[in-house]
Amino acid sequence: MSLFGEPFVAAGNVGTIPAANISEREHLQPQLAISTVIFALRPKEDGKLGLWLPLVKRVREPFLSLWALPGGPLRADESLEGAARRNLQETTGIEPAYLEQLYAFGGLQRAQHKDVGAHRVVSIVYWALVRDSDFPEDFEARHNVEWHPAEPADGCPEELAFDHREIVDYALWRLRNKVEHGQAGYHFLGELFTLAQLREVHQAVLNKTLDKANFRRDMLASNTLEETDLFQSGGRHRPPKLFKYTGPRGLGSPSRSTT
Repeated sequence: MSLFGEPFVAAGNVGTIPAANISEREHLQPQLAISTVIFALRPKEDGKLGLWLPLVKRVREPFLSLWALPGGPLRADESLEGAARRNLQETTGIEPAYLEQLYAFGGLQRAQHKDVGAHRVVSIVYWALVRDSDFPEDFEARHNVEWHPAEPADGCPEELAFDHREIVDYALWRLRNKVEHGQAGYHFLGELFTLAQLREVHQAVLNKTLDKANFRRDMLASNTLEETDLFQSGGRHRPPKLFKYTGPRGLGSPSRSTT
């Protein structure tokens, strides 16, 4: 299994780096890696929807036994997105319909832990917003991969490997800035959805309850939703009308500096 941030690439991968002691590693050229934040909506302990992400347990130093984002080294013969998709397939089996570059993280000490030296790693981070249909049937049985809430307050480990807590927090910040205008909700819902379903997504992402009437007013005034002539089938009451998202399709890349 390929795990993001390993100081040296396992034998057989392109660009294998021989073992080196701590002082030698400090003089090696930085290694380029790919990592991905995967957000999905799943029920929390209280039954309400919340943001979750799959994490991979580290099997070697640095950060042995800590949870980390899925990813791995960039091979010489692949694109950045190609590497992100390959690493996701190898570690989680997920093939997301939506995958976008998030940011680059390259702090000088991001791969260091206690007395364990590590080769410096610069990570190109992608993120994906996924639905149940994006997950393989054997996902729950995959070794060293588990679902975790996105935030420590909901049960995510307080400490993640490397600077992955910072990466997840940045991804949350980006997502919450976009979801308030309906821009992220359709990635979780598909092309057609009700306003009630969209409100449930927004509540899960923002981690707070939203007033039904105010939410409806704000969404209809956003000019990013189009009312269709279709209705949701099923249910005992009058079927709700279906909407579709008509705004920008990507989540954009606002400026932000990192160390």
